[in-house]
Amino acid sequence: MEPVVATGASLNVEDRDDGVRVLTLSNPARRNALDDGLLARLDAALEPAPHVRALLVRGAGGAFCSGYDLTHLGPPGAGGRLPDDLLVECLLKLESHPAPSVALVEGAAVGAGFDLAASCDFRIGTPNAVFLMPPAKLGIVYSPEGLARAARLVGVARAKQLFLAARKLSAREALEWGLLDDCLADAETRALALCATLAGHAPLAVSGMKESFGRLARAPLEEADRARLRGLRAAAFGSEDAKEGRAAFLEKRPPRFSGR
Repeated sequence: MEPVVATGASLNVEDRDDGVRVLTLSNPARRNALDDGLLARLDAALEPAPHVRALLVRGAGGAFCSGYDLTHLGPPGAGGRLPDDLLVECLLKLESHPAPSVALVEGAAVGAGFDLAASCDFRIGTPNAVFLMPPAKLGIVYSPEGLARAARLVGVARAKQLFLAARKLSAREALEWGLLDDCLADAETRALALCATLAGHAPLAVSGMKESFGRLARAPLEEADRARLRGLRAAAFGSEDAKEGRAAFLEKRPPRFSGR
């Protein structure tokens, strides 16, 4: 498949002969930040196909993904749709994809980039990999799906450090915490070898066990809980603090939050 270009960003989709589909994010001006156009193309590339038996997700140019492009964020839209609904849906599709996935994390994995890596089944990082979750600095209540992914990987106490304290993790710390499965200079070779191994196993067995793990890991929220959390998120996205958080981030200055 050829690269598909959208609003200054591109997604390169390469189907290798060994059954591995390589998905490469490229948005050089914003360190591979995601926007809705790029997410739509990623979503399309995640449609299951018989010849795709493993997925490798990576970023171009030495960075994994710097998050969601903040210039595209804002208050909830018509009908109560939240600005990150497409992101949440796309990452759930990756997480539940029948083919196992490997994130090759080079450089920054921030916000949505952190969550993109967490949505994969395995994460192989380079020594310069960095993980950061900044929603508390942006006035945003992050999705319960993303919070749950991080908690499953590192535990609730450490997930609180990541989300509430916005603690930045080096590659070494990410490996110690279980966020990375491996960390080495030649991460690309290791990640492709793991993908080849996964692709070489029985597809029905792999997809069946992957779905089993997913079901065992999830404790479904009650509908009232979901409605409450969505209300909290909508209020945060529409708040003055969220507006100030985005402005401060883009202007590279400390935010001045008011609690409104």
